[in-house]
Amino acid sequence: MASTFSFDIVSDFDRQELVNAVDQVIRDIKGRYDLKDTETTVELVEESINVSTDSEFTLDSVHTILREKAAKRNLSQKIFDFGKVESASGNRVRQEIKLKKGISQEIAKQISKLIRDEFKKVQASIQGDAVRVSAKSKDDLQVVMQRLKQEDYPAALQFTNYR
Repeated sequence: MASTFSFDIVSDFDRQELVNAVDQVIRDIKGRYDLKDTETTVELVEESINVSTDSEFTLDSVHTILREKAAKRNLSQKIFDFGKVESASGNRVRQEIKLKKGISQEIAKQISKLIRDEFKKVQASIQGDAVRVSAKSKDDLQVVMQRLKQEDYPAALQFTNYR
Protein backbone atom coordinates (compact mmCIF):
# COMPACT_ATOMS: atom_id res chain seq x y z
CA MET A 1 0.00 0.00 0.00
CA ALA A 2 1.27 3.47 -0.84
CA SER A 3 2.53 5.58 2.04
CA THR A 4 1.21 8.81 0.54
CA PHE A 5 -1.84 9.57 -1.57
CA SER A 6 -2.14 12.38 -4.09
CA PHE A 7 -4.24 14.06 -6.75
CA ASP A 8 -3.69 16.78 -9.35
CA ILE A 9 -5.64 20.00 -9.71
CA VAL A 10 -5.93 20.93 -13.38
CA SER A 11 -7.98 23.28 -15.53
CA ASP A 12 -9.11 21.58 -18.70
CA PHE A 13 -12.22 20.86 -20.76
CA ASP A 14 -13.52 18.06 -22.94
CA ARG A 15 -12.69 19.12 -26.50
CA GLN A 16 -15.31 16.83 -28.07
CA GLU A 17 -18.06 18.26 -25.87
CA LEU A 18 -17.00 21.75 -26.97
CA VAL A 19 -17.10 20.69 -30.64
CA ASN A 20 -20.61 19.32 -30.10
CA ALA A 21 -21.72 22.51 -28.31
CA VAL A 22 -20.43 24.71 -31.15
CA ASP A 23 -22.19 22.49 -33.71
CA GLN A 24 -25.42 22.91 -31.76
CA VAL A 25 -24.91 26.68 -31.69
CA ILE A 26 -24.49 26.74 -35.48
CA ARG A 27 -27.66 24.65 -35.92
CA ASP A 28 -29.58 26.94 -33.57
CA ILE A 29 -28.46 30.05 -35.45
CA LYS A 30 -29.61 28.57 -38.77
CA GLY A 31 -32.99 27.63 -37.28
CA ARG A 32 -33.84 30.73 -35.25
CA TYR A 33 -36.03 33.27 -37.00
CA ASP A 34 -34.27 36.31 -35.52
CA LEU A 35 -30.77 35.05 -36.46
CA LYS A 36 -31.49 33.29 -39.75
CA ASP A 37 -30.73 36.22 -42.10
CA THR A 38 -27.78 37.68 -40.16
CA GLU A 39 -25.15 35.54 -41.93
CA THR A 40 -23.61 34.74 -38.55
CA THR A 41 -20.59 32.44 -38.59
CA VAL A 42 -19.22 30.56 -35.59
CA GLU A 43 -15.90 28.84 -36.16
CA LEU A 44 -13.99 26.68 -33.68
CA VAL A 45 -10.24 26.89 -34.26
CA GLU A 46 -7.41 25.39 -32.20
CA GLU A 47 -7.56 27.58 -29.06
CA SER A 48 -10.48 29.94 -29.72
CA ILE A 49 -13.94 30.40 -31.18
CA ASN A 50 -14.37 33.09 -33.84
CA VAL A 51 -17.79 34.71 -34.19
CA SER A 52 -18.75 37.07 -37.03
CA THR A 53 -22.20 38.62 -37.24
CA ASP A 54 -24.08 41.76 -38.34
CA SER A 55 -24.52 43.58 -34.99
CA GLU A 56 -23.62 43.55 -31.32
CA PHE A 57 -27.21 42.63 -30.50
CA THR A 58 -26.98 39.36 -32.47
CA LEU A 59 -23.51 38.80 -30.98
CA ASP A 60 -25.10 38.89 -27.51
CA SER A 61 -27.67 36.34 -28.69
CA VAL A 62 -24.86 34.07 -29.93
CA HIS A 63 -23.13 34.42 -26.52
CA THR A 64 -26.32 33.37 -24.78
CA ILE A 65 -26.78 30.34 -27.03
CA LEU A 66 -23.12 29.34 -26.61
CA ARG A 67 -23.33 29.56 -22.81
CA GLU A 68 -26.55 27.51 -22.76
CA LYS A 69 -25.19 24.76 -25.00
CA ALA A 70 -21.90 24.62 -23.06
CA ALA A 71 -23.76 24.37 -19.74
CA LYS A 72 -25.93 21.51 -21.02
CA ARG A 73 -22.75 19.64 -21.94
CA ASN A 74 -21.18 20.17 -18.49
CA LEU A 75 -18.59 22.67 -19.73
CA SER A 76 -17.68 25.41 -17.28
CA GLN A 77 -18.43 29.02 -18.24
CA LYS A 78 -14.94 29.89 -16.97
CA ILE A 79 -13.26 28.38 -20.05
CA PHE A 80 -14.53 31.25 -22.20
CA ASP A 81 -12.48 34.46 -22.36
CA PHE A 82 -14.52 36.88 -24.44
CA GLY A 83 -12.22 39.22 -26.35
CA LYS A 84 -13.13 42.73 -27.40
CA VAL A 85 -15.66 43.25 -30.17
CA GLU A 86 -14.06 44.48 -33.40
CA SER A 87 -15.78 46.04 -36.37
CA ALA A 88 -15.32 44.15 -39.62
CA SER A 89 -15.98 45.07 -43.24
CA GLY A 90 -19.55 45.60 -44.38
CA ASN A 91 -20.94 46.95 -41.06
CA ARG A 92 -20.29 43.61 -39.37
CA VAL A 93 -18.72 42.79 -36.00
CA ARG A 94 -16.46 39.95 -34.98
CA GLN A 95 -15.12 38.61 -31.75
CA GLU A 96 -12.55 36.05 -30.73
CA ILE A 97 -13.48 33.94 -27.71
CA LYS A 98 -10.30 32.42 -26.30
CA LEU A 99 -10.50 29.04 -24.58
CA LYS A 100 -8.72 28.91 -21.22
CA LYS A 101 -6.78 25.76 -20.44
CA GLY A 102 -4.30 25.19 -17.63
CA ILE A 103 -3.85 26.92 -14.29
CA SER A 104 -1.89 30.18 -14.40
CA GLN A 105 1.06 30.61 -12.02
CA GLU A 106 -0.76 33.19 -9.89
CA ILE A 107 -3.83 30.96 -9.40
CA ALA A 108 -1.55 27.98 -8.65
CA LYS A 109 0.21 30.08 -5.99
CA GLN A 110 -3.14 31.08 -4.47
CA ILE A 111 -4.25 27.43 -4.33
CA SER A 112 -1.01 26.18 -2.78
CA LYS A 113 -1.02 29.04 -0.24
CA LEU A 114 -4.60 28.21 0.78
CA ILE A 115 -3.66 24.54 1.22
CA ARG A 116 -0.52 25.41 3.23
CA ASP A 117 -2.41 27.83 5.50
CA GLU A 118 -5.47 25.68 6.21
CA PHE A 119 -4.19 22.09 6.05
CA LYS A 120 -1.01 21.34 7.97
CA LYS A 121 -0.83 17.63 7.01
CA VAL A 122 -1.15 18.27 3.27
CA GLN A 123 1.55 19.32 0.80
CA ALA A 124 0.94 21.17 -2.45
CA SER A 125 3.47 21.59 -5.25
CA ILE A 126 3.12 23.50 -8.52
CA GLN A 127 3.98 21.38 -11.57
CA GLY A 128 3.68 23.40 -14.76
CA ASP A 129 0.02 24.25 -15.27
CA ALA A 130 -1.19 21.84 -12.57
CA VAL A 131 -0.95 21.58 -8.78
CA ARG A 132 -0.09 18.23 -7.14
CA VAL A 133 -1.58 17.74 -3.68
CA SER A 134 -0.34 14.91 -1.47
CA ALA A 135 -1.00 13.64 2.05
CA LYS A 136 -0.75 10.48 4.14
CA SER A 137 -4.54 10.23 4.48
CA LYS A 138 -7.16 10.02 1.74
CA ASP A 139 -9.60 11.74 4.08
CA ASP A 140 -7.35 14.83 4.24
CA LEU A 141 -7.28 14.96 0.43
CA GLN A 142 -11.07 14.77 0.23
CA VAL A 143 -11.40 17.63 2.72
CA VAL A 144 -9.01 19.69 0.56
CA MET A 145 -11.14 18.93 -2.53
CA GLN A 146 -14.30 20.05 -0.74
CA ARG A 147 -12.60 23.24 0.44
CA LEU A 148 -11.33 24.09 -3.06
CA LYS A 149 -14.81 23.57 -4.52
CA GLN A 150 -16.06 26.32 -2.18
CA GLU A 151 -13.57 28.86 -3.58
CA ASP A 152 -14.38 30.80 -6.74
CA TYR A 153 -11.24 30.84 -8.87
CA PRO A 154 -11.26 32.39 -12.37
CA ALA A 155 -10.37 28.99 -13.83
CA ALA A 156 -12.43 25.81 -14.01
CA LEU A 157 -10.78 23.33 -11.63
CA GLN A 158 -10.87 19.53 -11.99
CA PHE A 159 -9.29 16.91 -9.77
CA THR A 160 -7.44 14.11 -11.61
CA ASN A 161 -4.97 11.27 -10.88
CA TYR A 162 -6.49 10.52 -7.49
CA ARG A 163 -4.35 7.72 -6.02
